[in-house]
Formats: sequence, structure tokens, C-alpha cells
Amino acid sequence: MESEHKHISYATEAILSEQELITKSKEVFQNLNKRRSLRLFSDKTFPAEVIDNLVIAASTAPSGANKQPWTFCVVSSPKLKKQIRMAAEEEERISYESRMSEEWKEDLKPFATDWQKPFLETAPYLIIVFRRAYEFEVGGKKHQNYYVSESVGIACGFLLTAIHNLGLVALTHTPSPMDFLTKILNRPSNERPYLLIPVGYPAEAATVPDIKRKEKEEVLIWYK
Repeated sequence: MESEHKHISYATEAILSEQELITKSKEVFQNLNKRRSLRLFSDKTFPAEVIDNLVIAASTAPSGANKQPWTFCVVSSPKLKKQIRMAAEEEERISYESRMSEEWKEDLKPFATDWQKPFLETAPYLIIVFRRAYEFEVGGKKHQNYYVSESVGIACGFLLTAIHNLGLVALTHTPSPMDFLTKILNRPSNERPYLLIPVGYPAEAATVPDIKRKEKEEVLIWYK
């Protein structure tokens, strides 16, 4: 039965040889293995167009029924960044004092982090990702989105990869709860804050924790 929905031809790059695939796949790993989450940002800025391009790159991610259930809000206003920092630190302070288990706080010790988040003001841009639980049709009727968290998570992965590929750095910050972001940015009722991502250059002499990633044998299981 012929579909009533139009399809177009899929154009791909030249097909690589097996050896080229192996070589390039190693290069992809070597590049992404250099990516680190950073908490020490420079205040050096760069053109806003760069952020525009990063966001539309992230928006190429697959999503349930192609609903693209995300909104990327970019904050460069010093006033708004200060508001966000103050609200985030208040939630983080409460979390460190009463919400987080001792086990959790012990696991965070290698990162030398606490409730204070100066990077929220230092980084030139904050990207706040919202997941869209549903859409509004004409007349206010709600239209469901599908696999929203999964879709937005994949888009965030695309975004972090794109940021890294430009030589910039980012941090996935998740103050909890994050309702304050909805209020500060005046977002509609169908949007829920998902992730807060500072983006910029690393500070001079920035350091990161000396941690190791799991080995291939710990994360990969073959069934042949």
C-alpha cells in the first residue's frame, strides 16, 4: 500500500572502506575521550552565531515521531545569569545540607564541588534545555509528544559533542528541583527544565579531576 506521506531520497557521504571505517572510528573515540566536564570557565566570549549553530546541530537529533520535543533557551544577560546562579545555589545549598545522602556526597568528593556555582555567572553563555511534554494545537487542545526524555537526552548528547568539537567546554548542571528556571525565563506550562549547560572557554590553568573512564570490557558485551 502506497504511503500518502512524501519520502525523499537519502543522500550519504562516500562509503568508506573497512580500513577507513576502523581508522576513523578510532579517531572519533580519541577525540571524544578528551571531552571533560569543566567547572572553571573563562569569561571570554565569542559570537552568538556559534551558539545558534550548536543548537541547530543538536536539533538534528532523532526524536519520537519527529516531534522534536525540546526548547533551547540561551542566556547571555549578566542580570539573568546572576538570578539563575542565586536560585541554583539556594537549591544546591539545601541539597547539600539535607537532601543528599552521605553516600552521594562521598561520591562527589573527587570533584571538589559544593553548593557554590560561580561558573553560572562566569561562562559567557548558559544553555537551558527544556523538554516539551506536549504541544498546544489551535484552540488550546493538547497534543502528546512521545519518548520525550529519551529524545531530549539524545539532543543534549549531540549538543555536548558539537561543543567539544569546537574546542569549547561545557558542564551538565542539574540543580534539583529546577522549577526556578521556568519562572525566571517565563516558560510556558508545556515545558519542563531538563538540563542547564554553561558553555565557554576553559579558564587559564583550569584543572579537572584525575578520574578514569571504564574500560571497553566493562561497558561492551558482544553476542555473536
